[in-house]
Amino acid sequence: MRETPTSRLTHFLQTYGVLYLCDALAWAVGIIAALILRFDFELERIHWGWTSALIAVAVCLQLLGGWVFWLYRNRYEIGSFDEVRALVFCVSTVMIVTWSFGYWVGYGNGIPRSTVVIAAPITFSIMGVSRYFVRLHAERSLKPGARAERVLLYGAGYLGVQTAKRLLTDAKASYLPVGFVDDDPTKRHQVVRGVGVMGTLAELSDAVRQTGATTLMVCIGDADAAMLRRVDEAADRCGLNVLVLPPLDQILNNAASISNVRELSIEDLIGRHPVRLNTDPIAKYIQGKRVLVTGAGGSIGSEICRQLVAFAPGELIMLDRDETSLQEAQLSISGHGLLDTNDVVLADIRDEAALTAIMLERKPDVVFHAAALKHLPMLEQYPDEAWKTNVLGTLNVLRAAQAADVGTFVNISTDKAANPTSVLGHSKRVAEKLTGWMARETGKRYLSVRFGNVLGSRGSMLPTFRKLIDAGGPLTVTHPDVTRFFMTIPEASQLVLQAGGIGRPGEVLILDMGEPVSILDVAKRMIAQSGKQIEIVFTGLRHGEKMHEILVADGEGDSRPFHPKISHAHVGVLDPVNLDHEGWVARMSLTEAAEERIQ
Repeated sequence: MRETPTSRLTHFLQTYGVLYLCDALAWAVGIIAALILRFDFELERIHWGWTSALIAVAVCLQLLGGWVFWLYRNRYEIGSFDEVRALVFCVSTVMIVTWSFGYWVGYGNGIPRSTVVIAAPITFSIMGVSRYFVRLHAERSLKPGARAERVLLYGAGYLGVQTAKRLLTDAKASYLPVGFVDDDPTKRHQVVRGVGVMGTLAELSDAVRQTGATTLMVCIGDADAAMLRRVDEAADRCGLNVLVLPPLDQILNNAASISNVRELSIEDLIGRHPVRLNTDPIAKYIQGKRVLVTGAGGSIGSEICRQLVAFAPGELIMLDRDETSLQEAQLSISGHGLLDTNDVVLADIRDEAALTAIMLERKPDVVFHAAALKHLPMLEQYPDEAWKTNVLGTLNVLRAAQAADVGTFVNISTDKAANPTSVLGHSKRVAEKLTGWMARETGKRYLSVRFGNVLGSRGSMLPTFRKLIDAGGPLTVTHPDVTRFFMTIPEASQLVLQAGGIGRPGEVLILDMGEPVSILDVAKRMIAQSGKQIEIVFTGLRHGEKMHEILVADGEGDSRPFHPKISHAHVGVLDPVNLDHEGWVARMSLTEAAEERIQ
């Protein structure tokens, strides 16, 4: 039923009319109680006529003060701290004016001058209690109904408390908090809105038995993968579904809300605690500048573009050879995919002349080079393609940037460039050395960023596993002992932006990615989450593939001058005159002819 102005007015009068009557009654009770206390319970000493007059004055002043201090004008939530503060001002003002009236009446009429002073705290207490009951009634009416799923909240800190309050005051919420679980022993028996801490994670089964909960909601900001795995295992033993909240900083910045709860994903279980990077250096070199991103349609390139927008560049130029990917990037950033604006540029990094013309025309101040071929097995079959794109293409971008006098250039590399054994790794290491050479030539901030596997990037392991599982299997794993490093797309992109702010010419910046993750464990967890019976088949390591990746190669150094989680390595330089295409093909090709030439 649609609410009308009349119904809104009726509701307003009912709510604040009742509230004012309670406040008026509070003054009457407070003044009478003060007189009784003042006269040591000798009621015959009370002058009821002047007492009634004093009450009438206080009641009238309460109406006026309540209006002046917005107590009866729908500004404050009833029972909130803001309302209590206004109530203090109102009661204090009414007390002073009423005391003046009592002073004028005088002691001879049976009204001691201390009456109102004694009555004020009594009155304030009664008003506070009445408001508490009004708020309690309102919140109970907003409590989720019987159909809501009973949920235990893991974490009784700030985020957990706010989650409980939010869910308990939303009649449409799908979840009803019935208890907290927290590993901090000092929080045992803590109660929030009637919801108590039931014990630690080790006592989860007892909490489930007492509350009948069917779901466990993780309410810890930026919980790391190790914690989430522990929670998932405990919940699985108790038959609970696990939900997670968005990161705390997203909630505080209104980028997400508590209602954006979601099921625990494999990314949560194999990721790591995100490294908090300093955004101040990023803003200094991005704000107001012209920024060009190659490979802007890719997973990393498009995320870099999305994050760049937050730092207010003067102009953002997205370059890619794939028009469909460019359209998707434009849609996510500009809200349209018209492809008729100059923020999108269709070009191939293999075309040196076109790149140079674009750079000279657009004059970017900063370049992020994300364009590359990245699939290791494919490049093992076609090493010459890696040469054309990852080596010569990078050199083309570097020379075009040099011609346009670009001040900051960030080349995106991979952990496979550390002690490389594959075509991909060798090509990206050469690109790092070419970038180092250009840094020496220009004296400007030309540097590289190196990281491991990116969760959810196009063509990466997790989407491939999901497709194999959806198809009914089998799920292929190269080797039961193989491990890899993982990070999220946003974090990888933030590292790239950070590099331009703290990196020095010729360096390679490497993020500490924590402990490597077993690929077999990932496969087993994904199969378990799917609920299907999927066979795992071991295919053997592919040509050029390592059993375990490393991030920093031998002799590169591990200096961390600006951030404890970011290493600054040095890989040397390579002058383009020393590039040898025939030698590259001979070393990298898998053909028998190439092997014969190597022998």
